Amino acid sequence: MKARELSVPGAVEFTPTRYPDDRGLFVSTFEERSAGPLFPVRQASQSRSRRGVVRGVHYTAVSPGTEKYVHCPRGSALDIVVDLRVGSPAFGTWDSVVLDDRTFRAVYIPPGVGHAFVALEDDTVMSYLLSTGYVAEHELAVSVLDPELGLPIPRDITPILSARDRLALPLAEAAAEGMLPLFAHPQENR
Repeated sequence: MKARELSVPGAVEFTPTRYPDDRGLFVSTFEERSAGPLFPVRQASQSRSRRGVVRGVHYTAVSPGTEKYVHCPRGSALDIVVDLRVGSPAFGTWDSVVLDDRTFRAVYIPPGVGHAFVALEDDTVMSYLLSTGYVAEHELAVSVLDPELGLPIPRDITPILSARDRLALPLAEAAAEGMLPLFAHPQENR
């Protein structure tokens, strides 16, 4: 498995080795020896989306925040990470990776970093390993359509958003309201 640091500090893309043969394919989407012991898994979840669904930019409001490890076992998605950590030298920056069922790439998202994705085809499944269980009142969002963020939603996609994501504040307003996490070095979040 190859690891590549993304431009958002602490976020990492993982590309596993695929083993195809005449029967099909075998791949390990997570290997502790390559990724390291990222976090204790408290919840594993999946979502299925049709083309054009945009989920995010989601983050956890309470310290230490939620760590995520996401991959796409079916379909394809443009996965986006956004640094929402007030005080981070990369605050407000983003990076993106195409996750799909051909490369089986995965992305690690550290606490305080927002996560969004755009389903690029029907029946796209996203799989999440989470360091905390889901608590609705702790889950917040900033607007994926915030022009100041300028996220790379493909031009041929008309975003399909949940009611919550449609109402999400732009980054500057969320910061002014004191709703964003503070930057801490990774070892301080554990």
